[in-house]
Amino acid sequence: MIWGDEMPINFHDEHNENSYNSRNADKGWKETIKSLTKGTVINKAADIGCGGGIYTKALSDMGIPYVIGVDFSVPMLRGANQNLAKYDGGISFKKGDAYKTGQPDACFDLVLERALIHHLDDLHACLKEAYRILNENGMLIIQDRTASDCFLEGNKNHIRGYIFELFPRLKNIELNRRHSSRKVKKHLEIAGFKDVKAIKFWETRKKYRSKTDLLKDIAFRKGRSILFELTDAELQQLVSYIDRKLSDEEAVTEKDRWTVWKAVK
Repeated sequence: MIWGDEMPINFHDEHNENSYNSRNADKGWKETIKSLTKGTVINKAADIGCGGGIYTKALSDMGIPYVIGVDFSVPMLRGANQNLAKYDGGISFKKGDAYKTGQPDACFDLVLERALIHHLDDLHACLKEAYRILNENGMLIIQDRTASDCFLEGNKNHIRGYIFELFPRLKNIELNRRHSSRKVKKHLEIAGFKDVKAIKFWETRKKYRSKTDLLKDIAFRKGRSILFELTDAELQQLVSYIDRKLSDEEAVTEKDRWTVWKAVK
């Protein structure tokens, strides 16, 4: 079932409770984060905008003793708690947002903000809050897509590219909500961060056993907020379009290119 006729994603809608908790972070993502944090002692980390807790769990799996996931959506947090109910790790979830996390001053060694900043109007307030809750010499890692990351050509791995090929009007939405690498770097420095570096990174989003499994995820708008900008009819057009683009026989390994910013308090 597809929710709504024409609406951007509502993270507070109970129907979207499981939209961002049904996969695991790729091994390559963990290796990239480990390389960025090499030499940094991390006993406590925060995943701000944690959604369904996919990357909260990934941080814990990397050996961080205590990780807290913070999100402003009660349904998302409920989905995260349900998904990790049997997980034996030092994880907890709290309600809060990127501007007011509800966490004490200087209490984290690492703050992760993945796929968050393109949803925010006030980048400066978000970064000041991250700075506040980090320990001295603590590290902030932001992972998001710039416009150039989004608009790469579609192919059997970069499925997102097909969305903009079929519906070029969506490019304006992305252009309006995506921050340039230069802008993020500038605001990190204004917020007080030092040693700011940016890298490009291809993350394996999900490995599908078949094209059919991928098309099901797209039909349910799972994990892709841009799909909530499409009507039900347009979404079905997209499913048919991708169906024609991909071979029937092979499995699909979906990847996205990201920009990752690393900064130190």
